[in-house]
Amino acid sequence: MRRLVTFAATVAFFATLALAETWNGKLIDASCMDQQKAAATCNPSSTTTAFAIQVEGKMFRLDQAGNAKAADALKNRADRSADPNAPAPADVSAKITGTKDGETIKVDTVEVK
Repeated sequence: MRRLVTFAATVAFFATLALAETWNGKLIDASCMDQQKAAATCNPSSTTTAFAIQVEGKMFRLDQAGNAKAADALKNRADRSADPNAPAPADVSAKITGTKDGETIKVDTVEVK
């Protein structure tokens, strides 16, 4: 019986991972977008707390956990390791893995490029 439960739990775990999708696009400051500004002017900064990703002209908001992961990834990206005070590049590309729920992504991982 224990093997059956372990097997079922393992299958459920991998089935959840199989549903995950990946989005590659431009990371956007979602609160800036809420103010009806153009995506070109809504680049994220180290103080951004709400994020979205623009993929092929569509905007997807990140969930609360995804916002925290994106903020950490933005603060720890490779170009900041040499100079932590360096300004953010004009466009911040990101790779988001998770599941889509309407217009929101429930984020598993965030990779800032």
